Amino acid sequence: MVGTVNPGGDSGTWALEASGLGKRYRRGWALRDCSFRLPAGRICGLVGPNGAGKSTLLGLASRQVKPTHGELRVFGVPVDDPGVMPRFAFLGQDKPMFKRFSVAETLRIGSELNPGWDAEAAERIVRSGDVPMNAAVGTLSGGQRTRVALALAFGKRPDLLLLDEPMADLDPLARDEMGALLMAEAVERGTTVVMSSHILAELEDMCDYLLVLADGRVRMAGDADALVPAHALVTGVTRDGELPAALSAHTVVEKRVQGRQFRAMVRPDGPLSGDWQVAEPSLEEVLLAHLRSPEAPALYTPGAGIETEGTRTA
Repeated sequence: MVGTVNPGGDSGTWALEASGLGKRYRRGWALRDCSFRLPAGRICGLVGPNGAGKSTLLGLASRQVKPTHGELRVFGVPVDDPGVMPRFAFLGQDKPMFKRFSVAETLRIGSELNPGWDAEAAERIVRSGDVPMNAAVGTLSGGQRTRVALALAFGKRPDLLLLDEPMADLDPLARDEMGALLMAEAVERGTTVVMSSHILAELEDMCDYLLVLADGRVRMAGDADALVPAHALVTGVTRDGELPAALSAHTVVEKRVQGRQFRAMVRPDGPLSGDWQVAEPSLEEVLLAHLRSPEAPALYTPGAGIETEGTRTA
């Protein structure tokens, strides 16, 4: 079971705390019984298939959506408290900006709307990409628009940056450049980042924390460096088309049988000894196994979860 004690002893240690969080639309639940903790200062990858609840969770954290049930806190403060507004910035995939405005005019709007605006940082982000300040936003390339959008976000000096598929429309070169920019700015400022993405390799390179959703529920949450070693990739020969009985002592997240061979993603509940081969999986293999098997028990690393039934720690 997951403990409920904050190891830091200060609610501000947690950038986000969700307890029983849920959102229901007419078509059904988009997010349900969602409980987790995200420590401040981490770069968190938000992972899940389409319809898993990622955009709904980001909408709840950015106050664009109101919860149906449960509670969400931002640095220890209820998300509906007006005092939360200056502490976060949200950037959606469409990066809404006025296309006819110049880059300079766009940054000036940012300065007028945000107390404590960091003009030096915003202009540095734009100029380091050789983006013309007098160019209309609508004439910029995808990478340039993303750079201007990130300049607006970081210019606000947020403690929490929420990104919904921010680089999905970029080519690989621009995505690599924007990823490096995001990492550098976040690390320099100690900004907590929550970024949803379908590009698993991108998350492996950038994120030190993971939040995995499937069917509107949390499947895994916690330190990436602890979640991956909690799994083992086991391959071997089936027994009458079934997995060896000895594997039943462990948590099998996913199994695949082809002919007489099996391949299973396992969370060991003790030593893995048997007539099979054991290898350490990659982050991508672990994520895909959980996304394909939403019925597997949820897994949290210590401190990442709030005690609920059916969860265990890595």
